Amino acid sequence: MSKIAVCPGSFDPITNGHLDIIRRGAEIFEEVIVVVFKNQSKSPLFTVEERIELIKEATKDLPNVSADESKGLVVDYAKEKNASAILRGLRAVSDFEYEMQITSMNRKLNAEVETLFMMTNNQYSFLSSSIVKEAARYQSDVSDLVPKAVENALRKKYEQ
Repeated sequence: MSKIAVCPGSFDPITNGHLDIIRRGAEIFEEVIVVVFKNQSKSPLFTVEERIELIKEATKDLPNVSADESKGLVVDYAKEKNASAILRGLRAVSDFEYEMQITSMNRKLNAEVETLFMMTNNQYSFLSSSIVKEAARYQSDVSDLVPKAVENALRKKYEQ
């Protein structure tokens, strides 16, 4: 069995809550692939390429973490990469209900790939990319919510 995990999301942008899950996953798995997927219900602030670069910058100290993109299903991507697990973060009970629906479908599509849920650190339980973008739009300090590269990228986006 491979010790590769896929950590999917839109990561628009990556937050310290995402990093908490990625870092802890990197301690468990030999390799963690952070995969940017386009969420059709969202209008992204950052391009896929920008998000991948921000993920790479935020995880550069984690040699077993890489970043990639995919347009298909996460279970198909996991199979292509020989991953044994999908790594997902949970913040609250509301996340669990949504994630269970996705996990049930993924299990139906490919029962060989397990989904591992990790509860985020309590200090990030309220944190989402949407909340960060809203705060940054109004020049609020988001320095303790996102990596420095993301803070700078948000500032540049909203100065335009």
